[in-house]
Amino acid sequence: MITQQQIETVLGQTIDPTTGKDYVTSKAVGHIQIDQNNVTVNIELGYPAKSVLEAVHQQIEQALRSLPGIGSVTIHITSNIIAHSAQRKLKLLPGVKNIIAVASGKGGVGKSATAANLALALAAEGATVGILDADIYGPSQPQMLGVSGRPDSPDGKTIEPMWAHGIQMMSIGLLIDVETPMVWRGPMVTQALQQLLNDTLWQDLDYLVIDLPPGTGDIQLTLAQKIPVTGAVIVTTPQDIALLDARKGLKMFEKVGIPILGIVENMSLHTCSKCGHTEPIFGTGGGEKMCRDYNVELLGALPLDIRIREHTDTGKPSVVAEPDGQIAAIYRTIARRTAAKISDMARDYSDVFTQIIMEDD
Repeated sequence: MITQQQIETVLGQTIDPTTGKDYVTSKAVGHIQIDQNNVTVNIELGYPAKSVLEAVHQQIEQALRSLPGIGSVTIHITSNIIAHSAQRKLKLLPGVKNIIAVASGKGGVGKSATAANLALALAAEGATVGILDADIYGPSQPQMLGVSGRPDSPDGKTIEPMWAHGIQMMSIGLLIDVETPMVWRGPMVTQALQQLLNDTLWQDLDYLVIDLPPGTGDIQLTLAQKIPVTGAVIVTTPQDIALLDARKGLKMFEKVGIPILGIVENMSLHTCSKCGHTEPIFGTGGGEKMCRDYNVELLGALPLDIRIREHTDTGKPSVVAEPDGQIAAIYRTIARRTAAKISDMARDYSDVFTQIIMEDD
């Protein structure tokens, strides 16, 4: 007879390719039902995994079929995305389970394109996602996501998020004229960020991606002090000067207690569209070395490809423009790894405890 111990032993030796952990250690194994030698197993992943569900199913089924005498094998796989704690136990935003900050130490490294594609990739994997354009001085997400017009306000105080390719989005660029410069001092900028974040009626988001401006200024400090961030993704290129600034951004998040989910290296390799020759224009190994130095994960490396620029310029980032292409596949892998890193973090239990209110008779 097949026993539950045998099933758990096999699953404890089977590694989830996204998390790098076995399914028992990652607490993904749910109810196990054994009827004679016929087995039914429930697997609950802590990250969205639409594009790899079939591969995970085949992997687990193949592992279980190695048991001598096993009969039929039925596997049910689901994803359950829960809310996780933020820095210094800040209270989570209504309607938002997890906030992912996408940052870079300097401009021009493809941070905004990465943020847009990360949000779309998380949605493509099955999550409910929003994106907030926090670059008050130079908002680019409306252009990248092909969104125009003004958001609605149901009560004159709050605003409805706009929709783009299945995700919710908000940007100061939707509230001002395209050519109007934001000549604001720091306090006005940070107030605008908080209003955009808190006054938008986000609708049951699993993840809210915040596209930060480059650097380590007022907006980043406000984010660290007042906004419940689950974790940060650092975007860089392999060149030394970009890595130097990326390290500063990483250290800033470490100082304020925001976990680093990982690093994305943009423009890693360039392949000539004419001859096919590939060369590392901006150097090699910079992102990997930075990850080793700070004990963080390299979530993915993207090529210097003209299509990434073309797609965002036309309002359809690569995950939407070429969903079955190689670039979209890299972004989806980055999205799953980012979500998997979050799933390993401490859960937020603030909604579990009963609130006790003392009142005088």
